[in-house]
Amino acid sequence: MVDDGRMLADVVRYLVCPVCGADLELADRRLVCSGGHAFDIARQGYANLLPGNARPGTADTPEMVRARDEFLTAGHFAALADRLAWNVSRADPAFVMDAGAGTGHYLSRILDRVPDAAGLALDISKHAARRAAKAHPRCGAVVADLWRPFPLRDGAADTVVNVFAPRNATEFHRVLRDDGLLFTVTPSPRHLGTLVEPLGLLSIDKAKTERMDTALSGYFKLDSRQELETETVLTHGEVITLVGMGPSAHHVPPERLRERLERLPEPLSAPLSFVLSTYRRLE
Repeated sequence: MVDDGRMLADVVRYLVCPVCGADLELADRRLVCSGGHAFDIARQGYANLLPGNARPGTADTPEMVRARDEFLTAGHFAALADRLAWNVSRADPAFVMDAGAGTGHYLSRILDRVPDAAGLALDISKHAARRAAKAHPRCGAVVADLWRPFPLRDGAADTVVNVFAPRNATEFHRVLRDDGLLFTVTPSPRHLGTLVEPLGLLSIDKAKTERMDTALSGYFKLDSRQELETETVLTHGEVITLVGMGPSAHHVPPERLRERLERLPEPLSAPLSFVLSTYRRLE
């Protein structure tokens, strides 16, 4: 698919140059600034705004992105996507930034709920950005490092969304408008609980939510918190995909995971447990 830059047209007014901080604008399939810096728009519709010295070593690979897209498209996390979209829609934002957006799955569901909003997907993986750029007609996608200054204007976003991704409190605070909201999603200690021991997966830190509150304090105050408990039925192949989407992928070798799965029934049910938090920006 060849795109002419229209996928970024709705969000370019919020973007700034990652080199000098000047405003960006569309020109001849590129994003350009007054300082003379230019960034090509890929044919899939996304722009790479990583500084030249950035190293996307933690970026999702093409295989990881395909697996994530397949798993989410199958609807296993549909209840989470619907709840998050409903929560965000109540704020009626005009511009939503998804920090660590992956394939754009959750942002797309949000934009479906908020018909007049535009969305920007930020992710360090260009493979994820390719999919996110096509996730929704009102979604733009940019490759960016969440641990560096975001290529966004101060106060540009009405809402920031952060689902299972790194949280840069300083930058979230900077790019949100004064009364902006931050929506986060993290797994609870009960998430995948019945699979943790038999498959040797990493357990969720029981203090994870408290640590998040502490990390965001000084920039945000907790406005509300919900827990979402559901379950899904998975084939062994889907379990492998699910494990590959999280931190256990780096601790359980694929061959060991398959050996352990062979001892379990197929299909099998797994509990899904999420914490959805809403934070208000502090002055």
